[in-house]
Amino acid sequence: MAEKQKSPKRQLLKEMNLMGAEYYERFYQQTFLEWRRFISGDPKVDPAIIPQEVLDSWWRCARLGVDPLSRPNNKVLAGDELEDLLERNREFIDVSRPFMTNLYRFLEGSGFMVSLLDKDVYVLEVLGDPEEDKLVRTARGFVGACWHERYAGNQAGGTVAYYKKPLQVFGSQHYIRLYQGATGSGAPIFDPDGEFAGVIAIFGRYYRANPHTLGMAVAAAGAIENELRIRRALAESRVAASYQRTVISSIQEALIAVDSAGQVTLINDNARKKFGLAGIRVEGRPIRDLFSRDNTQFFNLIESGETTTDTEVRISSRSQAGDYTLTCNPILAADQQMIGKIILLNEIQRAKSMVTKMMGASANFRFEDIYGQNARFLMTVDQARMVSRSNSNVLLLGKSGTGKDIFAQAIHNESERRNGPYVAINCGAIPRDLIASELFGHEEGAFTGSRRGGNQGKFELADGGTLFLDEIAETPLELQTALLRVIEDKTVLRIGGTRVRPVDVRIIAATNKDLREEVRKSNFREDLYYRANVFAIEMVPLRERLDDIPLLTENFVKRYASAMKKRITQVDKRVIEAFMNYSWPGNVRELQNAIERMINFLKTPELTLDLVPEHIRRPVLATEYREDVEAPQEAERLMILRMLGAKMRKNRIAEKMNISRATLYRKMKQYNMK
Repeated sequence: MAEKQKSPKRQLLKEMNLMGAEYYERFYQQTFLEWRRFISGDPKVDPAIIPQEVLDSWWRCARLGVDPLSRPNNKVLAGDELEDLLERNREFIDVSRPFMTNLYRFLEGSGFMVSLLDKDVYVLEVLGDPEEDKLVRTARGFVGACWHERYAGNQAGGTVAYYKKPLQVFGSQHYIRLYQGATGSGAPIFDPDGEFAGVIAIFGRYYRANPHTLGMAVAAAGAIENELRIRRALAESRVAASYQRTVISSIQEALIAVDSAGQVTLINDNARKKFGLAGIRVEGRPIRDLFSRDNTQFFNLIESGETTTDTEVRISSRSQAGDYTLTCNPILAADQQMIGKIILLNEIQRAKSMVTKMMGASANFRFEDIYGQNARFLMTVDQARMVSRSNSNVLLLGKSGTGKDIFAQAIHNESERRNGPYVAINCGAIPRDLIASELFGHEEGAFTGSRRGGNQGKFELADGGTLFLDEIAETPLELQTALLRVIEDKTVLRIGGTRVRPVDVRIIAATNKDLREEVRKSNFREDLYYRANVFAIEMVPLRERLDDIPLLTENFVKRYASAMKKRITQVDKRVIEAFMNYSWPGNVRELQNAIERMINFLKTPELTLDLVPEHIRRPVLATEYREDVEAPQEAERLMILRMLGAKMRKNRIAEKMNISRATLYRKMKQYNMK
């Protein structure tokens, strides 16, 4: 029978024993003689016996004041310092320990020990035969001891750290006599950045020295470096993956990546939620299996070889159908071959919201910004607050300048649609041939000059919010039918389009005309009038709320003085009297403009009568600006309002009206005056 093959470990031990005795004893003695000559002060060392690196290390030890004949006095860390040392090197130790263990298993029973030292040459880990423990303690080779050359002379720890290359220090090559019974083989370890990290060293009896020992230390150091690089790469890949996950999850659009075969390789949470794919295994499945067959346009777009940008597409999914803009870009390999595609799907509704925000389609005024104390005006405000809680259409009636647009914004901001868009359009300011396109939108090529890619109309932009149709009476009669259909069906058909688009819009309409009279004249459709007139609110003209003029004046003065950085300490009471004696055909807007003009010309801290526009300042001309002649009762009410607004005392008002004070109070109660 063939001889049983010997294990590598036993073979190595046999070779070491065979090479040991005679050769190493002779070499030891020769080196010892040279060492003794050196420490005796004779610099003539035989270079054939003592390598230059060993000689240099002896000279360094001599200059450092190391005593070659005394017991080493290594610096030793203990307590918190030792804990800090081990904690700082935790990863280094964890990575190195398996390789040290494997190396020690190979050398177990041979009298060798394996040590790991950090970049400052502190011992971090020691593995060795139990019988060597006493020797380790005598040589201070335990964890926490520093093996820098200044403490331990030249050896396989400190000297390797100095040269940062593998080397073996044999028996009597050690500068300190105590260490000359051992041979050390050490190799430096470098981190992934190429920085020196520490040393792995193998120590044993000098007569067991072998070149293979140094090779094993070098191999172990290389394995530790590889593992450090792998861990670094793994950590970096995890960080990159974490960044990727964070970036993908922060993308508001639905994101899907597919390979060249159309199989899903990546999908973000937003896509899972939008298309009902949460909790379903998606990666590795064909995208056609995840969506119903009727998504032909969607499949054709992503399977074409072309790049697609912001193309509208309707997608039916497990949860519901919706309208999206699709962007599809190829994923290219290093050789520019397409290996997949990235698909971004953005909900049309979200895109509309972004467009309306960029357009400034928002309501700025609230009910808190509306000033007044007139009883009739406050009733109007209360009506508007009440209707804001509903989704029904509102019709605001009143002359120009009475604040219809401000009321419309306040109603929107008080409603449940406050977070949706607020879009306003003046039906009387748009050319007749463009108003349909502005309201309903158009498809590409619908008419000459139409926008490429089509355009959303105001109804689509206001989806989920409020559409304010100012001057609705100016809408062309032929367009009113389409407007009625949109209001009733809550759907829009773009000009030149074939697909009906649902819209959720609340209508607030306004006009300065008598719509009933316009219906009688056949200028306005009766059915549209009744559809828009669910809630009708009659705005109060300024000439019927003269008691609000002082309050409005104070508010406008503060606003424009602040805007123009002017200091106003007083308003001449004659200014208020002039305002109270004017009929204000332009209503609050005219008062606002008059005050703005006055403050522009202001040169002193007081707002004086001479700054009031001439047509307002001359009472004799006031009647020229009235739109109609008041009835006697109305004239009486306005007279009392003017005098109260001018801060005239009540007995003085009674004298001027030639009535008793009691009669004055009765009339004030009749006219709802304070």
